[in-house]
Amino acid sequence: MTSEITLIINPAAGRGRGAHAAQPTASALRAAGFSVRTILGEDAVDALRRATEAVEGGTSALIVVGGDGMASLALQAVAGTRTSLGLIAVGTGNDFARALGLPVRDPAAAGRIVAESLKEERVRDIDLGRVDGTWFGTVLASGFDSRVNDRGNRMRLPAGRFKYDLAMVAELAAFRPVPYKITLDGGVVHEVEATLVAVGNGSSYGGGMKICAGADLSDGLFDITVVGDCSRRTLLRVFPQVYKGTHLDHPKVTVHRAARVELVAEGITGYADGERLGALPLAAECVAGAVRILGP
Repeated sequence: MTSEITLIINPAAGRGRGAHAAQPTASALRAAGFSVRTILGEDAVDALRRATEAVEGGTSALIVVGGDGMASLALQAVAGTRTSLGLIAVGTGNDFARALGLPVRDPAAAGRIVAESLKEERVRDIDLGRVDGTWFGTVLASGFDSRVNDRGNRMRLPAGRFKYDLAMVAELAAFRPVPYKITLDGGVVHEVEATLVAVGNGSSYGGGMKICAGADLSDGLFDITVVGDCSRRTLLRVFPQVYKGTHLDHPKVTVHRAARVELVAEGITGYADGERLGALPLAAECVAGAVRILGP
């Protein structure tokens, strides 16, 4: 493995934690004998362009300092290549880092793990999801949860996560189950009334909500969690269980496993790794061993 490493930073991640985390990360890498080049894009488009150029230019590893949004951006640059990805998780949600068993909001510890992995050439290949050329590491969300995202994104105030709490309350008042057509591996078709359908490469979204609690990053399959035609009362009772993953035992919840899934529903947007993909219908495929990860 060459000694040239690229560090890409989102200074706004975690209300400024990204900027503070960059220095100990760079120091750990340099102490391990690596030359570090830092990228700070003007915006997401510019950061992705610079990251892609670094990968195409032969950097041996791309190290991301930020949250799930920055990790998602980096995946677009490294997926399908032999360039290794390291993650210093200092964002708000950090679900990808949790799925990988990496430290969260501890940049010094994460930096040491990445440096040691680079020095020992310790990498592992994990699966990724892909929708129309866009890669994702954790969960593709659709239904109630994506409508909360839609509403929250339209709200200018209040700032931060609180607006999504308000958006959830508003969606609870308005939401009704939606007719879905779910096709698994091009064969079996399920036509259901569903509150939400989550396609999990990883197990959690939203900062630790284990919507697809049994998902495995290296089995070549998605876990597809279908929450059926819940009333608002049932949804309020079941949804808090998502933090422990015990919602999967509820009779209104079904889990399927497949390498490819097609979702069709009217008026529903899909989000993957918290980023908007677009309106359904969408088809996602699980690509085995799509990215090389530095870490335990």
